[in-house]
Amino acid sequence: MSRVTRGFKARRKRNKILKLSKGFRGARSRNFRSAITVVHRSLQFAYRDRRVRKREFRKLWITRINAASRLYGLKYSEFIHGLSLANVTMDRSILAELASSDNQKPFEAVVAVSKKALNKA
Repeated sequence: MSRVTRGFKARRKRNKILKLSKGFRGARSRNFRSAITVVHRSLQFAYRDRRVRKREFRKLWITRINAASRLYGLKYSEFIHGLSLANVTMDRSILAELASSDNQKPFEAVVAVSKKALNKA
């Protein structure tokens, strides 16, 4: 029986891995055997960090909202509680954008709505 070398398919598989390892240092980007382990690991990190990125952005938004709301005399938790009492459904990314913009009038209006709802309750 003749030997099958899988030339085209094997080369395509190797080139796919080597293309993904572009930019790695040393033999990791040129040597298939060492590239394959590093590429699998980098893909695992990429999968994990796509989820971590969402958490970190939420933490950043909360920090920005807290800093801006404290300028108007409210803690973050009080501010968010007031918004929920007032049935304001703005997500934290929009609130953080309003808080960090140059024009403070829109965020000031949202804080006023929150304070008004807290005083009623």
